[in-house]
Amino acid sequence: MKVCSYIFFLILIGSAVMGQDTAQVQAYARRLVKAYPDCIAGIKDNYVVFKNGTRLLFDDGESKTLTELYAHPDIEDQLKALYVKGKTANPAELDDPGRVRNDSFFKTMYGATPAAVQQNLTTITWLPKTARQSLKVSRINGVDKRLQAISDELEQLPAHLLPYVQQVAGTFTWRVIKGTNRLSTHSFGITMDINTSYSNYWQWDNKTTDEQKKIPHYINRIPFEIVAIFEKHGFIWGGKWYHYDTMHFEYRPELLVD
Repeated sequence: MKVCSYIFFLILIGSAVMGQDTAQVQAYARRLVKAYPDCIAGIKDNYVVFKNGTRLLFDDGESKTLTELYAHPDIEDQLKALYVKGKTANPAELDDPGRVRNDSFFKTMYGATPAAVQQNLTTITWLPKTARQSLKVSRINGVDKRLQAISDELEQLPAHLLPYVQQVAGTFTWRVIKGTNRLSTHSFGITMDINTSYSNYWQWDNKTTDEQKKIPHYINRIPFEIVAIFEKHGFIWGGKWYHYDTMHFEYRPELLVD
């Protein structure tokens, strides 16, 4: 049974939210519906309304420290991030567009338990001409079809770029992010780590899990030709985070749609 299913009533997108600019709420609502048309009906009375009937608080009205923002974000916090597509300069200090995630949002969309997520996993063949690797990913929101399309486009790149995306390090694994109690988006089958041999991760390079600690150097070896293909299909890249994770791509179209 799919987590996101249709119900037959109309949600008024962008209804007024106390203390919020109505135009901004409407813009957020349009982004959510455009990004997740199979799952989200809109925002009404300060709740994001899913097509399966679930309602999640949109804005809790709280001002948060960085630690609180990572630990207890609302959906508005998640949408505030400015993720810039294309080739960009090194991330600014503590600029992590996409690392703020509301767990309930993703659990409602993809499944609240490992078993629930696994009911909606399917197998794709990654790089069928060159790697032929079988990967388990979610079919919710067409994530499987998007990754298969990415795979097809990657195989059209020059041969010297293919090693970066061969030997994929992981897709679905229900787990928390090291050093935190926050679920990784790998838990939902919407995330891919490409070849770790060519990748850099802030925790590995700096021997720390402290998100408050200054990172002295940004390191990336992943070519932007690869990043552009993932972004085209709705995936953000961890290489655009101050807490960089250059192997990491996750399906987050709400940060990429206009």
